[in-house]
Amino acid sequence: MDELDREILDVLRHDARTPYTEIAEQVETSEGTVRNRVERMNETGVIERFTVATRTGNIKAMIEVGVDVAVDTTEVAARMAEWDEVDFVWQVSGEEDVVLVIDAADTRGVNDLITQARDMDEIVSTKTRLILDERR
Repeated sequence: MDELDREILDVLRHDARTPYTEIAEQVETSEGTVRNRVERMNETGVIERFTVATRTGNIKAMIEVGVDVAVDTTEVAARMAEWDEVDFVWQVSGEEDVVLVIDAADTRGVNDLITQARDMDEIVSTKTRLILDERR
């Protein structure tokens, strides 16, 4: 990845629907170059997915999860990533091991996910933080 790839990614992070022609204009290259680089970044896994940010009126939260030391955190994170309300699963360093970023319909939905996490044998602790505002 070079500086041009990073500039293209910066534009896409702000708005993944930005047309290649607009990206090309912003990063001062051709539309074909942008198209080829985005396709390459998709194929090589640099770009994992394109996503949509919404303002649905739902409750967004982070659930920080502590995992037992004898457990494969990657496997636990992969299972949690399958839960419908989960937008992101981060494996992190520090006091907690996994952070879930969730988008639930209401506080009951948040609580249900906390309970679902706590019901897993591998989980030793959870902390929850409601997301009050979100900006780029």
